[in-house]
Amino acid sequence: MSSTIALMGECMIEMHGRPGQSVHQTFGGDSFNTAAYLARLAGDALKVEYVTALGSDSFSQAMRERFTLEGVGTGNVMTLESRLPGLYFIETDETGERRFHYWRSEAAARFMLDGEESEQLLARLAHTDTLYLSGISLAILTPEGRQRLLAGLPGLRERGVRVVFDNNYRPRLWADVETARQAHQALLAQVDLAIVTFEDDQALFGLETPEALFAFYRDQGVSEIVIKRGAESCLIEHDGNRYEVAGERVDKVVDTTAAGDSFSAGYLACRLTGGDVEKSARWGHRLAGTVIGHRGAIIDVELMPEMP
Repeated sequence: MSSTIALMGECMIEMHGRPGQSVHQTFGGDSFNTAAYLARLAGDALKVEYVTALGSDSFSQAMRERFTLEGVGTGNVMTLESRLPGLYFIETDETGERRFHYWRSEAAARFMLDGEESEQLLARLAHTDTLYLSGISLAILTPEGRQRLLAGLPGLRERGVRVVFDNNYRPRLWADVETARQAHQALLAQVDLAIVTFEDDQALFGLETPEALFAFYRDQGVSEIVIKRGAESCLIEHDGNRYEVAGERVDKVVDTTAAGDSFSAGYLACRLTGGDVEKSARWGHRLAGTVIGHRGAIIDVELMPEMP
């Protein structure tokens, strides 16, 4: 029997191109990018569910259809009749670096944990094996929803739910750095596996070295810590052991959108289906290296690489 992972967050209408020119429209968002790649890699070995809120408009309907097409379950996707999905536009320069523009402050996903229905949603999550959250999952929620999530996590863990966290700190989504810091620390007390970007924790917590980051997360009770460092090797601490796994050569970087999300998906796809930490990191590097060679957050299925 396959295990279940539920990923909570926001999928948005994604557009990319250059202002004033033709643009390409699809869907993306950090947690959904990870969910889609997870479902592709793990197949029947892992049941992937998405947790969010959408409207009843045509874009929301198309988004639901995309979830299903990717093999991502929609049983925990709420419908908020008066809301619409968020939207973002990606500008990409000649080196593949990105500039993002967002329209998301009133998006449906922001309100998914407000009101009475949210208690039912959290109760359903007690039946999953793994819950994946990111710093963006935390940031987009209303203060009420964020508090409800943080208050509900201890109960979920008592029911055996394992919590995975990808830091994805985005300052513009937070009122101030102290609010973000407090929310992240409250969440970390409930995290089993952290897959984090080093630069994000430098900015949020002032952690200047990987050693300081490992020590900080260890003190929060996190038992498996993976540090993503872009093109450099990733660093892992697990069961008192340290590992360093080099990335793969990428001949041409076209678009770095979803580089970290795809690494997380590759790592989790391998790890949750029985792989060890070193093999899981190699999966993460292989997928991320492929994704950044193509435009957009989620590459076409036929471009998916063979895993190590």
